[in-house]
Amino acid sequence: MYCSSNLVLSVIFGENNMAGDIHSLEVTMYPDGRMDRKNAARYLGLSVKTLAMHACRGTGPKFVKRGRVFYFRQELDAWLKAGEAISTAQATQKAVA
Repeated sequence: MYCSSNLVLSVIFGENNMAGDIHSLEVTMYPDGRMDRKNAARYLGLSVKTLAMHACRGTGPKFVKRGRVFYFRQELDAWLKAGEAISTAQATQKAVA
């Protein structure tokens, strides 16, 4: 059995956060970098349901299913990086493609 470790992330919430407040967010991750869907969704800033829908549609990050669904941190980071855009028009084009 794996022992889990807690990863504390500092994130800035909200585009309208004029003060630039930084809040801590706790995500539970296994030592090998795996997270369950709940913690992966928290890491990505998505709801669990939204992450599950991405998995069903094949538009989300890569995952492993061994009885339960697990996501590796490097795959989550790669998925976020692949969605980068420099303008909203570019983001719309990527979403359509």
